[in-house]
Amino acid sequence: MAGGSLLLLLDDISLLMDDVAVMTKVAAKKTAGVLGDDLALNAEQVFGVKPSRELPVVWAVTKGSFVNKLILVPAALLISYLVPWLITPLLMIGGLFLCYEGAEKVIHKFWPHLLPHDEAHIARAKANADDTVDLVALEKEKVKGAIRTDFILSAEIIVIGLGTLTTASLMDKSLVLSILAIGVTIGVYGLVAMIVKIDDVGLHLIQKPGAGTGTIKLGEFLLHAAPKLMKFLSIVGTLAMFLVGGGIIIHGIGHLHHAVEDIAHLTGVFNGVSTTLLNGGFGFVIGALVVAIITGFNKVRGNTAAH
Repeated sequence: MAGGSLLLLLDDISLLMDDVAVMTKVAAKKTAGVLGDDLALNAEQVFGVKPSRELPVVWAVTKGSFVNKLILVPAALLISYLVPWLITPLLMIGGLFLCYEGAEKVIHKFWPHLLPHDEAHIARAKANADDTVDLVALEKEKVKGAIRTDFILSAEIIVIGLGTLTTASLMDKSLVLSILAIGVTIGVYGLVAMIVKIDDVGLHLIQKPGAGTGTIKLGEFLLHAAPKLMKFLSIVGTLAMFLVGGGIIIHGIGHLHHAVEDIAHLTGVFNGVSTTLLNGGFGFVIGALVVAIITGFNKVRGNTAAH
């Protein structure tokens, strides 16, 4: 009897894990687009860091990302059970923050006179050029910003994953979200670590004793490609902020969502591309407005404090 009960228990566990595996696969497919944005954004966060500090920064953000998931998974399960209507407003706040961060980067790049001087950015640039400076303190702010961005993208990934589990039990939801959270974190930051060390791999191949012509050429290719790849990821990461942030806000406002869909349908076969461009354009506009409001508020507060 005991043996039969044990076999039944093992059979139930096997069925449960099969269901979890299928649901995890569905959830992963649904979040694939956001994962690409997550990768680009996090690789962009390391852009400009001194080479010797790249992996420590990636590791610091990875640990922060695990903490984010540790908070977000139980919170998402609790909110979906107690106050499911709260998920959309929280996501929209996160989307607004992404649009703001993206717009601030663009304005700082092309119209820097519109923003106050970024003393932290200037200090970091000077420190990167000085081998005697300990960059750990300066990196803390960069890591904090990366973890904040990760928190928003992680929240979206978890909520999208949760959306595929509407009929699942609480146990299934917990297992699927936990597996998704761990897999996403390891996958994204593992790739980020590989990307930021491409130039080191290229240099190693060039300097390798007895390296052949093919090995040296491959090393030279990687060495020259690394800064271009990081620059590309920096651009893609900024665009991703508008696409993800704008998409979150538009989807959260019913009338606006329908209006975007109607406009996109007019383009026929380019419907998907049009929707993406509209999301990004809206994301930039709303982000620029938030930057203007915050900058104006800070100026007024600064003037008031001066008097």
